[in-house]
Amino acid sequence: MYGNTSFGGETEEVTLTAEQRENLRRDLSSVAARTRELLPGEFVVGSEISNSTTGPRATIAVQPPVGSVVSADYTPEDPESASISDAERDDLAQGIAASAALQVKQVMGDDTSPTAQ
Repeated sequence: MYGNTSFGGETEEVTLTAEQRENLRRDLSSVAARTRELLPGEFVVGSEISNSTTGPRATIAVQPPVGSVVSADYTPEDPESASISDAERDDLAQGIAASAALQVKQVMGDDTSPTAQ
């Protein structure tokens, strides 16, 4: 009955060319590398590019040694360029690294001093 009915506004799906997708992947890899530089080795950093209804979405995620995964999505403002500026890369890396470090601090609590044996 509702199979051909559109209840929402029509959204045009934005697709990337192979070159645009590769540029975004390269930029996202540099964000992941910068994030790894900011965090100790116990933190696992990953990234992926997926498609959403509004266009391409890049995700960077960090698994702290304790606590939940922290992630951040980036959707290019201009899908035609599909690239991340140097300033945006630094902001993303610093923001996700800080969030992951805060996640560990919250899980560990305020008392991080070694206990006397």
